[in-house]
Amino acid sequence: MKWKESDGKLVRNVKCQDFKEGLALLNKIALIAESKKHHPDLKIYSYKFLSIEIYTHDTNSITQKDHDLAKEIDVLLEQK
Repeated sequence: MKWKESDGKLVRNVKCQDFKEGLALLNKIALIAESKKHHPDLKIYSYKFLSIEIYTHDTNSITQKDHDLAKEIDVLLEQK
């Protein structure tokens, strides 16, 4: 997995071709997150990079739910 643990969060940054691709990817991740009722922090920066931070807000820590969501996002990113 290409995730790092930082400040109690699973973090992954993805380089996209452009802003449009980054926005489309953000929206696909949002659909997965909504279906799981587990929402990451998502941010597009420098117009073509997507930052994904996953942690359980209730406990302010990394839980199994976070690892499960990260795996689903990995599957999506492999199709990219």
